[in-house]
Amino acid sequence: MLNKPVLKALTASLLISGVSFAATAQGETLRYALGYPPGTDSAKAAENYADWVEKYSDGELKVKVFPLSLLNFAETSSGVRDGMADIGYLLSPYFPAEYPHTNLLAEAAMQLQLFGDEVKGKEGPAYIGALAEYVFFHCEECNEEFQNQNQVFTGIASSSNYMLNCSQPVTTVQQLEGKRLRAAGSQWSRWAENFGATPVTLSGNEAFEALEQGVVDCVIISAPDLENLGIIEATTDITTDVPGGVFAGAEITNTNQDTWQGLTDSQRQAMLHAGAHISAEIPWVYHQRDAEVLERARSELGINIHTASEDLVEATREFVRNDMDVIARYYKERHGVENGAEMLKEFRPILEKWVKLVQEVDSQDELAEIYWQEVFSRVDPATHGM
Repeated sequence: MLNKPVLKALTASLLISGVSFAATAQGETLRYALGYPPGTDSAKAAENYADWVEKYSDGELKVKVFPLSLLNFAETSSGVRDGMADIGYLLSPYFPAEYPHTNLLAEAAMQLQLFGDEVKGKEGPAYIGALAEYVFFHCEECNEEFQNQNQVFTGIASSSNYMLNCSQPVTTVQQLEGKRLRAAGSQWSRWAENFGATPVTLSGNEAFEALEQGVVDCVIISAPDLENLGIIEATTDITTDVPGGVFAGAEITNTNQDTWQGLTDSQRQAMLHAGAHISAEIPWVYHQRDAEVLERARSELGINIHTASEDLVEATREFVRNDMDVIARYYKERHGVENGAEMLKEFRPILEKWVKLVQEVDSQDELAEIYWQEVFSRVDPATHGM
């Protein structure tokens, strides 16, 4: 009689037509699904990740990227779980019940507002370094959540700062009141409600149509994603400095556990090394492209670029200070996370360390090397996800 691990591996091999367990060790191609369209920043990063996997595995592993074709964002969690893809660009906030501990940490990213100029322009690199370190080494619950979905955590990335992208000017507390805002996470939903606005939950793939048709008045999103998701075509006014924070719930290379366990230690190490590169590339590129996208919006499309009123900026910072306690309480009451306050307390000095670590970083390659040396190289491929 087959024992459970062997039966599980054989079942997975059938599910994904040979691209798993025994097959991957022989150099078969892994399928990588992401919900972004071809040509976007994340799709380009995924192609670069494929190159890094092949390089670090000495050609034993190859990755084929499927941008917005194999799985969309809403399908990625179950698709990777069930073996429709070997690797998936997971956006965990889309699945609050499945990944509550992970999402709690991602929601806390608005605390970057409180560091001010110390981290300005490098919010994403700082937060992702801290988050990768915390999830790999300090959050057993996070890794259990992934394993419960038949997945293994191997990398994470973020956007640049989140802005208000609207069909009318919204720069003051008064102008926020009554607006309908597409929010990509509970923290931004609470921020909207705090100022009398109504948060609307929509997939990123639906945001353009919602703004164009007046279903929402603003989309809270980063500047590069205005182009990546086509939202820039429906935008007339951008307010750059609120609500702030980064989208940090992007587990960009979550891997099907059956596939992962079918790899050799050296192949898993290669994927972790490639994971350090893509985890650095996406937030770095997003930050580098902020100014470019905003200049195109202003000069080519006639979009009005605003800064928020001083009252709105300070009120936002006060909201963030109070929201750390709210996040812990919310996840305890809604999702049964009993140690949320302790997690945030433990995470804070790690974030402070990473704010300092990235201050002098001046290239994507340098950031990838710091991620590798400080975090990814310390993950044991013989035990992680096994």
